[in-house]
Amino acid sequence: MNARLVAVLLLVLLGILHGQLWWGRGSVPQVRAQREELAQHDQANAQAQWRNEQLANEVRDLREGLDMVEEMARQELGMVKPNEIFVQINRPTP
Repeated sequence: MNARLVAVLLLVLLGILHGQLWWGRGSVPQVRAQREELAQHDQANAQAQWRNEQLANEVRDLREGLDMVEEMARQELGMVKPNEIFVQINRPTP
């Protein structure tokens, strides 16, 4: 009788553990769903990262582009900023 009781108790515990594995918290289907959700978030993060890099490149191009435009305006057109004094030295041609 003791051996039978132990065997039944072990089978009940095995059934409970098996039920937790398939239907309880942290079950196989729940873990699978969370992994799929994580993969979707990773993909969205990769797209957002790519877009952020694109925007950073555009900002850098605009900043460098404005510096280049300002430099060309100063050299070729003799433009100055407010409160600046423009001095031009003409060298005689030989």
